[in-house]
Amino acid sequence: MSSRSGPAVASSIAAGDLALLRGVRSRAVHSGTVRGARALSHLGEHAAVWLVAGAVGGVLDRPRRADWLRAAAAVAGAHAFNVAVKQIVRRQRPVLKGLPALTATPSALSFPSAHAASSFAAARAYSELVPAAPLYGAALGMGVSRVLLGVHYPSDVVAGALLGLVIGSVPALWSAGESSDRVEVVVSPAG
Repeated sequence: MSSRSGPAVASSIAAGDLALLRGVRSRAVHSGTVRGARALSHLGEHAAVWLVAGAVGGVLDRPRRADWLRAAAAVAGAHAFNVAVKQIVRRQRPVLKGLPALTATPSALSFPSAHAASSFAAARAYSELVPAAPLYGAALGMGVSRVLLGVHYPSDVVAGALLGLVIGSVPALWSAGESSDRVEVVVSPAG
């Protein structure tokens, strides 16, 4: 394998990423679709909707308050870690000739998607507490909305989702560690 194959593979991936972005973004013409994508996008800014969900869960589900707060901490951690990675990678948001972005963004940096990271962290962490399907559906919708609005490459969203899934797994691992530290003694009557 030549040393040129690495750049060739990267170039092919980048071309596919751009083609997929252009294909998705060019279909964002229906005003209802764009409004829905913008609404999801605004809800996901700075992980706000997910952090509020964790706080509400902690208030309403008192027996599992600590679990809700750990899950919300994972969401906040995913968002913060994502912002740090963006500062290191410094990939600029996509610019598509003839297809402007359909929403404003808080920064010019795109990799990885913070919306995807916090949404998938929330889906993973909160799925230990409530049904998973609606959470993952919302997380997927959040990620797709960012591509549809033209502010992220698909690879930004995939990377953010993977990052979120990893960080969102921490509360479950933490809880598993706590339960494995417990010792149960069962005494049964002889006989």
